[in-house]
Amino acid sequence: MVIKTVDLLKNEIPIEEESVVITEDIKAGLVLVDIINGFCTVGAGNLAPREPNRQISEMIDESSRLARAFCDKKLPVLAFLDSHQPDKLEHPYPSHCITGTDESNLVPALRWVEEEPNVTIRRKDCYDGYIGSFQEDGSNVFVDWVKNNQVQLLLVVGVCTDICVLDFVCSTLSAKNRGFLNPLKDVVVYSQGCATFDFPLSMARYTKDISPHPQELMHHVGLYMAKGRGAKIAKEVSFNNLNKP
Repeated sequence: MVIKTVDLLKNEIPIEEESVVITEDIKAGLVLVDIINGFCTVGAGNLAPREPNRQISEMIDESSRLARAFCDKKLPVLAFLDSHQPDKLEHPYPSHCITGTDESNLVPALRWVEEEPNVTIRRKDCYDGYIGSFQEDGSNVFVDWVKNNQVQLLLVVGVCTDICVLDFVCSTLSAKNRGFLNPLKDVVVYSQGCATFDFPLSMARYTKDISPHPQELMHHVGLYMAKGRGAKIAKEVSFNNLNKP
C-alpha cells in the first residue's frame, strides 16, 4: 500500500477536532476571511483557481451556510476583503485583488451579506486582518467590532487556511491573551469552512519566487499551527434552535 505524504503528516502531527455547538447564552461572532473572487472564483485573477476545486467549493458552501445562520439570528459578522493598490504589491505573490476590481469583491454566493445590517465589511491590504484593521487614528475596526458586539466566541472561516486565516488567528489570540479583546474567550477555526490554494511542485519548479504549495498538506499545517497557538479546530458547527431567528 502506498502511503501519501499528507497521510504521513497527519499521522505525525494529528489535529484534535471537535464539534462546536453555538448556544443562545454565548455571544458569537463570525469572521469571513477573503472569500473573494480573486482567490476563489475560477479564472478571476492571478491567484484564482484555474479549474473548479473541491476544497474551495466546500469552503464557500459552508461559509455561506454559517453566514445565513448568523444573519438570521442577527449575530455579528465581519468580512475581510483583500484589496490592494496597484503600486503596492505583496511579495512574493503577483498582482492580485486590486481595489476597485471584481477580484476584491465577495464571491457571488456571499454578495448578499453586504446588504445585511449585522455585517461589517473591512477591506485590508495585508495578509493579517487584525493588522489590516488599524486606521490612521490608531483605532482598530476588528477590536472595536469585538468590544461593541461583546463577542465571546469567534468563529473563523475563509482563505487561505495557512496564510491569511492563520495570520489573523495568531494575532487575535495574542491580543486576547494580552487582554485587548475582552470579553473574547474562544477562537474557533472551522476546518471545512477554510481552504487554501493548490500549487504543486510540478508547477512551482517553472515559476520564479513562488514555492510549492500542495493544497491538502498546507491546509492541514495551517489548522495544526492555529491549534498550537490556542485556537479550537471544529470539524462541525451547529446552533441550538438553528431554525429560530
